[in-house]
Amino acid sequence: QVQLVESGGGSVQVGGSLRLACAASGYSYSNYCMGWFRQAPGKEREGVAAIDRDGSTSYADSVKGRFTISKDNAKNTLFLQMNSLKPEDTAMYSCAAAWYNSCASRPANKYNSWGQGTQVTVSS
Repeated sequence: QVQLVESGGGSVQVGGSLRLACAASGYSYSNYCMGWFRQAPGKEREGVAAIDRDGSTSYADSVKGRFTISKDNAKNTLFLQMNSLKPEDTAMYSCAAAWYNSCASRPANKYNSWGQGTQVTVSS
């Protein structure tokens, strides 16, 4: 059974930074592409960033230049470095794994496993 556990969320002021982590057990990251999603209250879930099996990355326009997705296959851990945070980045952030070579532009319903989420709150 694949399990994903996020950590690193919290409260930060505008312009601050957070680093989210997603630890996996039960499988190897090298066999999956991975993504970070977020959902704010009253809004639909949106894809934030994705990383393919070969390490290629893609980002939502709203976070380009501010967020960086990366992974450590040896440690089975996915990361999301978030800089220059804005109030509109406030949301529950979740990681997900998909049994594909690429997760670029892949919708949420194509992912196989999800973490429980970690809350990020950005205040002005």
